Amino acid sequence: MLLNKNDEIRLKIDALTNLGSGIGKYKEMAVFVDGTAVGDEIIAHIIKVKKNYAVGKVAKIVKASKDRIVCDCEVASQCGGCAFRHISYEAELREKQQAVSDVMMRIGSVDFPAKEILHIEKPERYRNKAQIPVALSKEGNITVGFYSKRSHRVVASEDCLLQMPQFKNVVSAVKKYIAENPVTIYDESTHKGLIRHIYLRRGRVTGEIMVCLVINGDSAPKKERLIEALTGCGESISSIVLNINKKDTNVVLGDKCITIWGKDYIEDELCSLKFRISPLSFYQVNPEGTEILYGKAREYADLKDNETLLDLYCGAGTIGLTMAKKAKQIIGVEVIPQAIENAKENAEINGITNARFICDDASGAAKTLYCEGIRPNVVVLDPPRKGCSADVLKTVADMNPDRVVYVSCDSATLARDCKIFAELGYAVKEYTAVDMFPRTTHCECVALLIKK
Repeated sequence: MLLNKNDEIRLKIDALTNLGSGIGKYKEMAVFVDGTAVGDEIIAHIIKVKKNYAVGKVAKIVKASKDRIVCDCEVASQCGGCAFRHISYEAELREKQQAVSDVMMRIGSVDFPAKEILHIEKPERYRNKAQIPVALSKEGNITVGFYSKRSHRVVASEDCLLQMPQFKNVVSAVKKYIAENPVTIYDESTHKGLIRHIYLRRGRVTGEIMVCLVINGDSAPKKERLIEALTGCGESISSIVLNINKKDTNVVLGDKCITIWGKDYIEDELCSLKFRISPLSFYQVNPEGTEILYGKAREYADLKDNETLLDLYCGAGTIGLTMAKKAKQIIGVEVIPQAIENAKENAEINGITNARFICDDASGAAKTLYCEGIRPNVVVLDPPRKGCSADVLKTVADMNPDRVVYVSCDSATLARDCKIFAELGYAVKEYTAVDMFPRTTHCECVALLIKK
């Protein structure tokens, strides 16, 4: 073998993977090293060797890349959240745009690159949502923080540079409540204990904060003390909710929510519209970036007054409602009942009367509308990370829209679905990467497909 575990080799990093690992070649074998930048020359300590590749870690930086900067987070190397805190934001944007272009050309058979990547001005403190696991340390101390990369080991951190700064005081208040009351911590190995996650949402414009405790039970002890701790923490708490999740699963939220103080929702403003957001509603985590993304989606939709828009995977109705003024009617589809109720409320509070919302999965609703004889001029797709099923893509194509606007948080599934769309008669005309998640490996993309 070329390499063995615990070998130390000199390596130059020539590229980054879409997961942020540096790639270097050692005698034609690819070696992957986290925490490196293109142009770094390092001594790599080999920790894993496979037939066609090896994995190393940085033992020493011999010569630093021009893209390298000083990391500003103490737990970045342990936490699985940020992959690019050690390189400049300009370098990160360059890598993301190239990664989106590469996957669209390789998987989607699109023969041109993405348009210039769009992004927010400052790549920190943008997240309006946090899902924070709670665990016990080996010493029995309450630990709140974030999962380590590729594990469920919780790295202690009561603040995150990606999250809105108000969350820190809220987390401290919950931690204090747990410590001072007969509250147990959930253990994944035994499926016992009560508190699983602290789930937070905040309206960027309104400042309203929802605190949702995810629990392995039906109630929390001493709820009045929890309410007292949160309402006295110095932040604008508007809603305190218990989310019931008794399942032995990695899914954070259960299906049932119980409001114990304040409203069942918080409100926010996006693209000059007001929105109500419940615990289970989908709502983009980067408000400033969302306005950039939706602006590009509206541009691609290019709606006229006499046209109908079908918004599949509509969540709380955000994308469709921001386009309602340009359309004859919009029809939103979402499988989560509470999200559909939010969408209807959002239409009402914004005085939008040309919106209809259907609670069904995308495939079922698309077939229903097809049977009703509805032929949308534009279809917007904003599916989860796994993308659309072949059934949904075929049903959309059978509706014969003029344009399809596909919003995706995973360019690989976007590329796969665009290739299927090509077989169904729709070609990618243009696509744009949008960095909705600075410092992480994730990148949003929006594509315009038209009939061939």
